[in-house]
Amino acid sequence: MQILYKTLFGAAAVLLLSACNDKSIVTVYDKSVTKTPVKCLSLQIVPEDKKMREILLKRYPFKAGCPQRLSVSYKSGIVCNSAYNAPQKALSNFPNSYLNMEIRKGLSLQYSYYIDLDHKPDAADIEKGFEQIKDDLKFESQ
Repeated sequence: MQILYKTLFGAAAVLLLSACNDKSIVTVYDKSVTKTPVKCLSLQIVPEDKKMREILLKRYPFKAGCPQRLSVSYKSGIVCNSAYNAPQKALSNFPNSYLNMEIRKGLSLQYSYYIDLDHKPDAADIEKGFEQIKDDLKFESQ
């Protein structure tokens, strides 16, 4: 019985410690998005960030009336107060921000790129995320 508790505690600790890592997570919710070329995208950034918008507009000709949308959200200055994360916070660059880039069609989520960061998302993070999206999905020539 004691071994079971140790195993469960160990699994829970690994799960909690890995909840805030620095590797991107890509999820395809609608498989058709990987098979059908993306003809155009509109752009939504929440909260609005002029610099982020400029970076993305240099990478792709977004059009307001497109049915598919790149929805970008981010947050910085996040404080994780869990006692389970104390060793990781003390020994590493513990994430305090995230960047989430999603492809949506109407209200339907088709694709998501998410990454935890230890700084506010910058140009390199945004470009890396958008390049990952372009690598994963088929974009028609513009």
